[in-house]
Amino acid sequence: MKKSTKITIFVLLGITITAALGFYIWSQQTYKATDELHQLVTKNDYTEQDGWYEFEPKENAELGIILYPGAKVEPIAYGYLAKQLSLEGYYVAIPKMTLNMAIFDTNIAQEMMDKNPKITQWVIGGHSLGGVTAADFAANHPEKIVGLLLLASYPSDNVDFSNGTLQTLSIYADHDRVTPPKDVLANQELLSTTAILHELQGGNHSGFGMYGEQADDGKATITNLEQQNRIVNQIAKWLKKFD
Repeated sequence: MKKSTKITIFVLLGITITAALGFYIWSQQTYKATDELHQLVTKNDYTEQDGWYEFEPKENAELGIILYPGAKVEPIAYGYLAKQLSLEGYYVAIPKMTLNMAIFDTNIAQEMMDKNPKITQWVIGGHSLGGVTAADFAANHPEKIVGLLLLASYPSDNVDFSNGTLQTLSIYADHDRVTPPKDVLANQELLSTTAILHELQGGNHSGFGMYGEQADDGKATITNLEQQNRIVNQIAKWLKKFD
């Protein structure tokens, strides 16, 4: 091998390693749950094991909900939503993702389904990139999923539910500048005809979790807790169709 070729290989290898290391460092700079979240949700409200946060209702649930976190958002930041939905009688689980990105663990929902064979109905959903990935799972496992929940999100271009009847709830916020309403509405054609779209007045992107302000987001005109409660109300109302 020529010396110049060896040098080229080492240079490319160095660039690849540097890029990979840079991505890893970036992926670990997560959005952490706020103090308010930890005041509202304590360790008594959930169990944390095997890479999952599990919120169980008082009585055995027949319907389970799996929520995929947004990119670089710590899973427990969605703990208030999960806690409130468990109080409504649903089992809710939130997974930790490889490199804090749902796209690296598209099929992780299967783990929880296998663990809970007594749950007869499953809804999968997620926030932002987590919703995109949840839609991918739903599209590839139509026999396992009865509902899709999109929070400030929409399916990727290669996923199309328009010819099916998958029950879907898409919630978006008018002050969201990360996933603005126009993008959600532009991709409405990818959803089934049974899909319900709901706009949260006064909400923003980061308000779908409880992790503080997110870069490039709009300014909410309602409190984070108010947005959370409105989201819970819409989801709980929608879930009644599965009772």
